[in-house]
Amino acid sequence: MRHIERHRTQHIGWMRASVLGANDGIVSTASLIVGIAAAQASHGSILVTGVAGLVAGAMSMAAGEYVSVHSQADTEEADLARERAELVADPAAEHRELTAIYVGRGLSYQLASQVAEQLAAHDAIGAHARDELGISEVVSARPIQAALASAGSFALGAVLPLAVAALAPEKDLILWIALTSLLFLASLGGVAARVGGASPLLGAWRVTFWGALAMAVTAGVGSIFGAVL
Repeated sequence: MRHIERHRTQHIGWMRASVLGANDGIVSTASLIVGIAAAQASHGSILVTGVAGLVAGAMSMAAGEYVSVHSQADTEEADLARERAELVADPAAEHRELTAIYVGRGLSYQLASQVAEQLAAHDAIGAHARDELGISEVVSARPIQAALASAGSFALGAVLPLAVAALAPEKDLILWIALTSLLFLASLGGVAARVGGASPLLGAWRVTFWGALAMAVTAGVGSIFGAVL
């Protein structure tokens, strides 16, 4: 009977992009709304600004994540192409290189040489990609997946403070946005940390602190410029 294990690293690509996107969606949209509200803008202007921030932020996250992860994918492919060329040009040197890696991990030289030989016979580029370059299916770059996860999660995160802005009393808008957004951030940080196997309290504290700081700074800037205007 096959022993099946489930590891959190299997989801690290989309999970990182999703958590980052949702966190940015909440923080940036809440901060934007708080800043505009502090500048004494009308309720309609605040909502329009929030919607514009949601759309612009989601597209920016998608584009940035795609470009960033695609650059990683290009680097991985370039390294693999170089490794394929080296395997053709000097397979003996590549065998020694792989053997040295396994010796460094604790195998005897003779066993390491046998392991390197058998793995190379089965899938040489796979063995070098995994053990020399650190490239595997689990952590390999997936630009489109990362872009979609980041954009979608940003939009979902941004919808939360935007919905509060639409429903909250206008005179207490800043307070409602600040408190609910910090609650959203704490929940997101706790859940993300739990899924990743870390401390939920620590995860919640990290995102809540930086979210509060972002909103406070933006509110201060909005208040200053609002007073000047």
